[in-house]
Amino acid sequence: MEGTDPVNKKLAAALSGGAVLVVALSGCSSNNKGTDPKLIAWAKTVCDAVPAQDAKIKAANEAIAQTASDTTSSPATIQKTDSQAFQDMSDGYKALATAIGSAGAPPGIDDGAKRQQDVVKNLNSLSASYAALKKKVDALDTKDQAKFASGLHDVASQMADLETQNKSGTAALQALEQGEVKNAIAEQASCKKVSVTTSASASASSTTS
Repeated sequence: MEGTDPVNKKLAAALSGGAVLVVALSGCSSNNKGTDPKLIAWAKTVCDAVPAQDAKIKAANEAIAQTASDTTSSPATIQKTDSQAFQDMSDGYKALATAIGSAGAPPGIDDGAKRQQDVVKNLNSLSASYAALKKKVDALDTKDQAKFASGLHDVASQMADLETQNKSGTAALQALEQGEVKNAIAEQASCKKVSVTTSASASASSTTS
C-alpha cells in the first residue's frame, strides 16, 4: 500500500503520545506520612480505574503502530484497525473522566473541585475528539486508493491538532496531582503499576523509533 503507508505512519506517530495523560496520574513519591485518610480513599477510587483504561489506550496505539509498520496492510485493514483504536481511545478517556468525576473533589484540597472539574472537562473533550476521528475513518472510501490516502492524511492532520488538547489535559492532571494529592496517589498500587509499565513501554519505543 505505497499510497497509504506514509500517512498511516504519520498517524501512528501522532498517536504515540496518546497514553501520556494516563501516565500523568501516576507520579511516585514516598512522602505520604500524615496524608488525610479521606484523601487516600479518594486516590484509591481514581487510581483503581487507571490500569484498565491505560492498557486500552496503549493497546490502541500499538495496534495502529503495528498496522503502520506492515506495508502490505490494505485500506480496509487500516480502516478497521484505526477505527477500533479511536473507539478504544474515546472509551478509555471517557471512562477515566467518569471515574474522576464520580470520585468528586479531592477532600481537603484548596481549589480541589476546580482542578477535578478541569480534568474531567479535558478528558471528556478528548473522548469526543477521538469519537469524531472514528467517524471520519469509518467514512473513508477503501475502494479508491487515492481518496483513501487523502482521507487518511486528513485524519493524521487532525490527530496532530489534538496535541494541544493532550497538553491541556496533561497540565490539568498535573495540577490536580499537586501536593497532598500527589502523596495520596503515590500510595496506590494501581497507579504505581501504571508508572512502571509505562516506563518500560517508553524505553521500548525509544529503541524502535
